[in-house]
Parts: sequence; C-alpha cells; structure tokens
Amino acid sequence: MGKAISVKPLSDRVVVSPLDEADQMRGGLYIPDTAKEKPSQGEVIAVGPGKVSDDGTRLEMDVSVGDKVLYGKYSGTDVTLDGEEYLILRESDILAIVP
Repeated sequence: MGKAISVKPLSDRVVVSPLDEADQMRGGLYIPDTAKEKPSQGEVIAVGPGKVSDDGTRLEMDVSVGDKVLYGKYSGTDVTLDGEEYLILRESDILAIVP
C-alpha cells in the first residue's frame, strides 16, 4: 500500500504523494524536467480527522489512505518530508478518486 510518513495533517487536509508521469511521450519525444507540468494524480498518504462544522460536529472525510486521487494542477503546498516530495491540500481541492 502507501508509504509510511511521520506527519499528521490537521482538519480537512490530506498528504498526497504525486504519481510520476511517463518520461516519454507516445511519439518517442523526451520531455525535459523543466518543461514537465506538475502531476495531477497522486496517492493519499495521510488524512486529517475532518473539518469541524459550525455546530461543532466533525465532518467525515471522503478520502482515505491509499486512495488514488486527481487534484488541480496548482492546488496545495509542495513539501519535502524525509527526502520525499509530497503535496498537502484540502479535501475540497481533490477533484475525484480514481480506480
């Protein structure tokens, strides 16, 4: 399953490990690292406890550790933890869960 990291996101935030995109296009052209766009698919590594509603109840998260998700290209904050690149974003920035 997912990687183990020592970070616990707060509220409705999730930690996502971006999935690597293919380094080669169908036509055989290689894309330099400087020209690649940020991946928009990743695996959920850690999930916060959920947002607290106005009446004080905690809202359950729709995503869980191990889910593959799609997110907006410029969503969240890039962080490096234990030498690995991750993205911390709000659950509302996640567009879909993919099989």
